[in-house]
Amino acid sequence: MPAVRDTTINIRARRSQQELIDRAARLAGRNRSDFMLEAACERAQHLLLDRSFFGLDGKAYRRFLKMLDEPARLNAALKRLLASRSPWER
Repeated sequence: MPAVRDTTINIRARRSQQELIDRAARLAGRNRSDFMLEAACERAQHLLLDRSFFGLDGKAYRRFLKMLDEPARLNAALKRLLASRSPWER
């Protein structure tokens, strides 16, 4: 059973933008709303995941790899993390 859509998102656009979106939606076999919502959600997920990058120097990277190889120790913070929803699921 598909999820119920319970909110409205309104945007204003130029006619040329609407025509472009409509052409692409038709090619995808979707209506404008479904096409725009899917495209916006894909972009939002990409942006959120892209912002989760972090860099490490050589020593910190080796420590990080060692930690990844060890079994996870269950604690309150890990339980909260595993119980939380991803930003794009909220």
